[in-house]
Amino acid sequence: MNWLFSLVLTIHILVAIAIIGLVLMQHGKGADMGAAFGSGASGSLFGATGSANFLSRTTGVLAAVFFVTSLTLAYIASSKPKTTGSVMQETVQSETVSPPASTGGESPAAPAGAGSKAKDIPK
Repeated sequence: MNWLFSLVLTIHILVAIAIIGLVLMQHGKGADMGAAFGSGASGSLFGATGSANFLSRTTGVLAAVFFVTSLTLAYIASSKPKTTGSVMQETVQSETVSPPASTGGESPAAPAGAGSKAKDIPK
């Protein structure tokens, strides 16, 4: 399942880069002859815009592929088994706990709140 996630993620990234490139290569509707007359609506000035050209159709197909890969990545990520707790809890639990070395006359069984607060100050 991990290889499938990597494959879909790679396709997703490549399609995103291709969409960015195709959108940047296309010119806007305002870049036609109608923009010279001070109007941004060049499509209405010269009639119907006609059928979509190759770049806009390719952009539409890549947008559909991007949408499908987005849904696939969301499904794969949601179907992974969930672990309880956090990453830090797993690392702390996996380490062996050794008792602290006593340097003074304190007993290790003394309660944490007993004694003065001066013990908490580092030396």
